[in-house]
Amino acid sequence: MSVKQPFERVVVAHGPTVLRVCRAVLGAADAEDAWSETFLSALRAYPDLPADANVEAWLVTIAHRKSIDVVRRAARQAVPVADVPDRPAAHDGRDLDLWAAVAALPEKQRHVVAYHHLGGLPYDDVAALLGGTAAAARRAGADGIATLRTTYPDIDGGRR
Repeated sequence: MSVKQPFERVVVAHGPTVLRVCRAVLGAADAEDAWSETFLSALRAYPDLPADANVEAWLVTIAHRKSIDVVRRAARQAVPVADVPDRPAAHDGRDLDLWAAVAALPEKQRHVVAYHHLGGLPYDDVAALLGGTAAAARRAGADGIATLRTTYPDIDGGRR
């Protein structure tokens, strides 16, 4: 019989993975909100989660759904701005070119890269999330990584 960790430890252990998945789906601007919503939802459901459940896969699934909710919500709302800024906001040290390259991928490739390569889910779980087969998810992931290697050569530290 396995014993569940306290929720605080779950957040510490899996928070970075969930944030990477949210960033890959949404970009840096909305990722933190989706991350927060993911863990608020998870906190409510955690007591009912079986002790032997794959917590990381469970959290990535919640993050996926919360990220999709953010996309849908943004599509329904207009965002008024008084003035367009003259220049983009200063970047915070993250590699924004990589996130832009991931965002430019076709939707299925972007999601597979996020869930498998950033979230660590096996292709079977990715296929269940996105619909389709594990082989199709594997192919979409390989195509996405190949595109990233072409458009962003530093992705593997220069290796090909």
